[in-house]
Amino acid sequence: MNLSILIPLLNEEESLQELYTWIISIMKSNNYSYEIIFLDDGSTDESWNIISGFANENPNVKGIRFMKNFGKSQALHAGFAKAKGDVIITMDADLQDSPDEIPGLYEMITKEKYDLVSGWKKKRYDSVVAKNIPSKLFNWAARKTSGVELNDFNCGLKAYKNVVVKNIEVSGEMHRYIPVLAKNAGFGKIGEKIVQHQARKYGETKFGMERFINGFLDLITIWFLSRFGKRPMHLFGAIGSFMFILGFLLAGYIGVSKLYHMYMGMRYNLVTSNPWFFIALTTMVLGTQLFLAGFLGEIILRTKNNEERYKVSTEVNF
Repeated sequence: MNLSILIPLLNEEESLQELYTWIISIMKSNNYSYEIIFLDDGSTDESWNIISGFANENPNVKGIRFMKNFGKSQALHAGFAKAKGDVIITMDADLQDSPDEIPGLYEMITKEKYDLVSGWKKKRYDSVVAKNIPSKLFNWAARKTSGVELNDFNCGLKAYKNVVVKNIEVSGEMHRYIPVLAKNAGFGKIGEKIVQHQARKYGETKFGMERFINGFLDLITIWFLSRFGKRPMHLFGAIGSFMFILGFLLAGYIGVSKLYHMYMGMRYNLVTSNPWFFIALTTMVLGTQLFLAGFLGEIILRTKNNEERYKVSTEVNF
């Protein structure tokens, strides 16, 4: 199978028919073998009924419906697990991603041998203050932190080799960092393609300003996990050991200093009257706690079980 088209959605009943017709025309004109997987993230409108109608008339259309809204990352995780195409295309359901870009993305994966290609909406029709400026700041921070040179991490239109999506773990709200996850998994050829951004035609955006705040927090998380996710003891243990030794040496100096003054018959103060004693004690306590945090992290990594992060209500054509 040439292509798997993954479309996560939440309450997009108005745009689904137009999007479906558009994608089918692209598949037929390019003679692709394909599957379209709609990932209904707990819609409360008629989205699932529309998807079921597509599936009844076209066996290449498949659907996964969550019991409630679990988030875009969880929807993509479910889709990646089911996708069978040689190339996986992800796109949003709001018609802001153009299906006309699919052949170009497919060619970059199959002929130019990219592992992953991310869309870049260079010219946008969103609000400058509410979306464009925060998006540029977010993308700049993501580039500097991750080392992945992309201009638009948030673009939902992306193409992947099948082997890429089978070897990355998308959780939380990490969907915007899939290129970083792919790089950390060993897939180094990551490209970018300028794609057309279309103004929203129906409904309202499901994402507000909070997504940028969450995005920066997730960026810190993924930076930490990429460096210490497999070895938390290397960070917490090292810092904890350093702090404990520093506090121990400081406390030892205070104790030896008092004994010296006593031996020499010099005037001395109680150890508890010295503020440095409490600084040393606090440093040792914090160092011990950090060391234990690293130790517990190692134990958790070795004993954790991978529980499902979402509940599927219905599937069609699988």
